[in-house]
Amino acid sequence: MGSIAVAVALIASATLARAEAESKSKSKPVELRIATLAPEGSAWAKILAEAARDIESQTDGRVTTKLYTGASQGDERDVVRKMKLEQLDGGQLTAVGLSLIYPGIRVLELPFLFESVDEVDYVRDKMWPYFHEKFAGKGYVLAARGDVGWTYMYSNRAVKSRADVNKLKMWAWQDDPIVRALFRRIELNGVPLGVPEVLDALESGRIDACYGPPLAAVALQWYTKVTHATSLPVAYSMGAVVVRADAIAGLSKEDAAAFEKIGEAMGEKLVKRIRRDNKRALKAMVKSGITIDATPATLAAELESEAEGVRTDLVGKTYTQEELDAVIEYRDEYRAGRKKTRTK
Repeated sequence: MGSIAVAVALIASATLARAEAESKSKSKPVELRIATLAPEGSAWAKILAEAARDIESQTDGRVTTKLYTGASQGDERDVVRKMKLEQLDGGQLTAVGLSLIYPGIRVLELPFLFESVDEVDYVRDKMWPYFHEKFAGKGYVLAARGDVGWTYMYSNRAVKSRADVNKLKMWAWQDDPIVRALFRRIELNGVPLGVPEVLDALESGRIDACYGPPLAAVALQWYTKVTHATSLPVAYSMGAVVVRADAIAGLSKEDAAAFEKIGEAMGEKLVKRIRRDNKRALKAMVKSGITIDATPATLAAELESEAEGVRTDLVGKTYTQEELDAVIEYRDEYRAGRKKTRTK
């Protein structure tokens, strides 16, 4: 009887192994075409390439990735359009690009909403499952969250008053309703441009100011065309890698699990490295000669007051009242918990 039991166990083990092998073999070879504005050699592009290599390795070559860096596929509007036409399978996008799929995600980037990265992390963690569902409903998978960082203004002269702000020829990302709403409120005439056009516009004098995190300003070479930066961050910029759901629908259970796990790890790595590199980029900008101007309290108060109005301006246009309420509730929940901890 013992020998029979051993034989049965061996047969069962062999059958299971064969079934697992067949399951993996049923996963059709997939090449994912992923585009990003990030230049080759930037932190975003490097980490995306690392994740692509990990996915290929862990799926034994069944899932490979072709990366298009440096805006070679156009601005993010072009990338999203090509995804919808199935000419691309995914993109490493900022929240501006993500909003072309589901606009409500921009509620996480409202001006002066957050005071610290801890608040950012708390609120994003709370909201991320909700946005997963919203993107899934549009036929997309949020594969890896990412950071862009605190956004500052850069210009060719000091900005210390509302009058200084209003004199700027400021870039306005043409697909960004938050920027348009804020500019209307502060009476700033922005110049609509796509990200790939900003450097040339700074060089030609078509604009004399732009905005973004330090790492983006360095990676895209904008910092070489400005002389001043504000000390006050206006908002916290985020992003994510998004992939068409149908592009990965044929993956086996094992390959799909590897894809998801690597995506999560990539998100954690991106957040950590981008925050570190933003600090380094800011130091490099100062070293290159850029002056960081302390933002006067009066100007900060004016901008924050106008930002409050932006939140209500965009309800029903960019995000819902429920989305705005949820974000503010989670933020205040974090602040209340922090305050309680401090008083203990």
